[in-house]
Amino acid sequence: MIATITSILTLSLRHRLRSDRTKKEGCLLFSHESIYRDQADRYDKLIGKQPSLAGPIRAIRNWRGLDVADLGAGTGRLACMMAPEAKSLVCTDASAAMLAVLEKKLRSLRLANWRTVVADHRRIPLADASVDLTIAGWTFCYLASADVPDWERNTERMIGEVRRLLRPDGTSVIIETLGTGTGRPAPPGFLQPYYRLLEDRYGYTRIEVPLDYRFDDSEEAEELTAFFFGEDVSRRVARNGWSSVPEFAGIWYKHGGAPSIKG
Repeated sequence: MIATITSILTLSLRHRLRSDRTKKEGCLLFSHESIYRDQADRYDKLIGKQPSLAGPIRAIRNWRGLDVADLGAGTGRLACMMAPEAKSLVCTDASAAMLAVLEKKLRSLRLANWRTVVADHRRIPLADASVDLTIAGWTFCYLASADVPDWERNTERMIGEVRRLLRPDGTSVIIETLGTGTGRPAPPGFLQPYYRLLEDRYGYTRIEVPLDYRFDDSEEAEELTAFFFGEDVSRRVARNGWSSVPEFAGIWYKHGGAPSIKG
């Protein structure tokens, strides 16, 4: 999500039995699918503890008056920020439960410029050259993690869909994690090949921004980080007595419609 992360995967038993090393890096992708399906409200509470990314995103491309596609929109972290100013907004996600939370929020804004679509990032049911801005927050990583079979092909297909959707002067924005509970950007090892691919092959530019969680107290911080990030992060939170948990996000962007492919 912002947030934020929206799952596309139906993970196999093999992925549920990942190595301890991968789990320690904070992946836990195997549990996120059930979280997005069964605990969307709790997830929404977690990401609500982070600041808005409106400033950095607007500096890349102001969405006012644009046709926007929010891919992996989740519970609406980015959608609710953009909907009041966008010309139109289509929100896609693989989780109908997440979109149900989003829809409730957008209805409360009394806007009529939006719609939702349950969709896989590799097959988005939207027309060619139909949007000015695509934004994908914490979501492509679920198909592009290096421990997912065919991750490079998945990335190619997702970027291909972005290229197809964008108009010639369009902009693509991708947001992913650069680490939680660390004092500096430290992306998980299993995501680094994907990040390199975005930059080296597809020509995206990266900026890094702090996105610390601000919880009501250390008990809430421990509870909500354990729920989503797992015991390693929550133990670090408890050990340090944190009510503010450090996190960094990477924002990758590409102007000019179809992202070029290098090499």
